[in-house]
Amino acid sequence: MKPKRVALYIRVSSGDQNAEMQRNELTEYAKFRKWEVAETYSDTMSGAKDRRPALDRLMADAKRGKFEIVVVWRCESIDTSTPTGKMIFTILASVAELERYTIRERVIAGQKAAKRRGVRFGRPTVEVDTDHALKLRKQGLSWRAVAKATGVAKDTLIRHVTDERRV
Repeated sequence: MKPKRVALYIRVSSGDQNAEMQRNELTEYAKFRKWEVAETYSDTMSGAKDRRPALDRLMADAKRGKFEIVVVWRCESIDTSTPTGKMIFTILASVAELERYTIRERVIAGQKAAKRRGVRFGRPTVEVDTDHALKLRKQGLSWRAVAKATGVAKDTLIRHVTDERRV
């Protein structure tokens, strides 16, 4: 399977913050997920600015399909009252949704592979002696008492007896 292509987005608001630390952590995260880094986009500016050159390039490249995923180090205080804040929020929501679908696809694929190997899912099959259960019922025992006597859950007993009567 071809690795996912990702974009790393880094933003620091001043020279006091460390863009290299963000770059290293994002790169390690991508490596851990076995993703291919398509490009790293980095802005050094205040979060209050409406224009961010690297973010603008990232958005243009996303529209061209240069990558499937955007990874950010951390997003705090996203101001959704600004166009940029709304866009970042939308990107993050899309990334979260993609991750959720990706996890779901992997779980389903894993379940299919397990089933092909003979793994069974769900509760184990219970053998019910319906004749014995019905005999106990005819003796006047409640379903609860029959369940206790046979070691089979009450609802399971009732379902088996009902299913057998339909046949």
